[in-house]
Amino acid sequence: MRLKGKKIIGLVHHDFEDLELWYPVMRLREEGAIVDLVGEEANQKYIGKYGVPAVSEFAYGDIKAEDYDAILVPGGWAPDKIRRFPEVLTMLQQMNDAEKPIGQICHAGWVLISAKILEGKKVTSTPGIKDDMENAGAIWYDEPVVTDGHLVSSRRPPDLPDYMREFINVMEQK
Repeated sequence: MRLKGKKIIGLVHHDFEDLELWYPVMRLREEGAIVDLVGEEANQKYIGKYGVPAVSEFAYGDIKAEDYDAILVPGGWAPDKIRRFPEVLTMLQQMNDAEKPIGQICHAGWVLISAKILEGKKVTSTPGIKDDMENAGAIWYDEPVVTDGHLVSSRRPPDLPDYMREFINVMEQK
């Protein structure tokens, strides 16, 4: 149980990529972490792209970045919705300033772009948003996982084992 007692935010909204939310949540819980699902509303059922539900425990505005050790942003189409909430962007900026681990996969990069925390960072994402990432000042690589300090990024579901291995390693160092 390498992450016993660590608290992690798992952002959620409708049309999240099912595997990109649930695989990380399960792996982190297996390692002893507490993962709170946080959505637009508390106790709301959100449905993934492929029909897998997730129920939020908290609303974006109900939590504070300083109470958590890390944050995960899933991919799918949810990031385009999640990035519209100022409280999420503020939370990401605070976690970035505190150098707490931030995990993003696939289209999740959109949320980090809107939080304006990618300038000069080495990242990856789905190739479909490569231009968006570079236009936000990031240095983009086509690799399964890219780590730049506390920021861990990945491309797509087949990369999940590499992504979570690296995210857990970064969490252990913090």
